Amino acid sequence: MKKIKCIITEDEPLAVNVLKNYIQRVPYLELMAVFKEAFSTEKYLQKEKIDLIFLDIHLPQLKGLDFLRTLRYPPVVIITTAYHQYALEGFELSVADYLMKPIAFDRFASAVNKATKLIDVSATFQSEKKENSIFLTINRKKVRILLDDILFIESNREYVTIHTSTSKYISKISTTELEAMLSDTNFKRIHRSFIVAVNKIETYTKENVEIKGIIIPIGKNYKRGFTI
Repeated sequence: MKKIKCIITEDEPLAVNVLKNYIQRVPYLELMAVFKEAFSTEKYLQKEKIDLIFLDIHLPQLKGLDFLRTLRYPPVVIITTAYHQYALEGFELSVADYLMKPIAFDRFASAVNKATKLIDVSATFQSEKKENSIFLTINRKKVRILLDDILFIESNREYVTIHTSTSKYISKISTTELEAMLSDTNFKRIHRSFIVAVNKIETYTKENVEIKGIIIPIGKNYKRGFTI
């Protein structure tokens, strides 16, 4: 199995040691670096390709979730924290999982399995993305959708609706999985229920964007990190 390159961004030495120990116990995880704050992490990500981040929420200077909003194409993220009240906000930012401290190894392993599936989804579709298209299951058939035709994507529980310039496609796939397929492209999540094609945005405010006359809201947890 291909090694998954990961980093830890965590300012608590005890938590760092626990994560290091757990990572060593998973043969396909490769720890590349450890950081105590977000700015050093960002500088590292500008130079290195990383698959997975174990990210603490309460970091000095810039909080973990605020840092995550600044990343246009973030790696897969597993949140680590002692504060459960940030769980919903974390999942709205498409994190793979949310681990509560103290972290048990079985929960760690479960989170890594979820992250691995997302990483695999992204890798599977790299060739299609090079051809500027993806395949999705629509009515039990694999259908090619051109990325340049997509206007925006709307989620409704376990289904998503892909709005294109000519039609709509409904597929049973999570928004997080679909977002992994679209990473490093022209798409940006602006709401827990919406991903938009940035180059299709006609107008925008702090509250919403407009695409082909359709007003799409910007979620409150995405406003601070929203740029075009």
